[in-house]
Amino acid sequence: MHENELSKIILDISMKIHKTLGPGLFESVYEGIFCYELRQAGLKFDAQIEVPVIYEGKRFEKGFRADIIVENKVLIELKSVERLATVHKKQVLTYLKLTQLKLGLLINFNEKLLKSGFVRIVNGLEDV
Repeated sequence: MHENELSKIILDISMKIHKTLGPGLFESVYEGIFCYELRQAGLKFDAQIEVPVIYEGKRFEKGFRADIIVENKVLIELKSVERLATVHKKQVLTYLKLTQLKLGLLINFNEKLLKSGFVRIVNGLEDV
């Protein structure tokens, strides 16, 4: 499945969760339900996976934890914050570089309208 198809499925799942639960819950609650919905959709994913950082040829295991990586193609970073900041977008871009993935989705469930908190970030388009 192509990244764009996965992105559409992920957006649909996000909208369903947001419509049902609304804003205001902890990220961990949204993540658990998100993983449940991905499983229901028959998608392969990993959650809270440690991704190492390679620096000067040395591997540092405690690089970061990816919230969710779907089908080894799309990295998802979930938030439940008042407002997405530039640092959140830069964080996802860095995660994409470290994982060598092309597409990242930054999703802030703490928005009145979820579309305001759904951001696509593409590795190689350095405009964040």
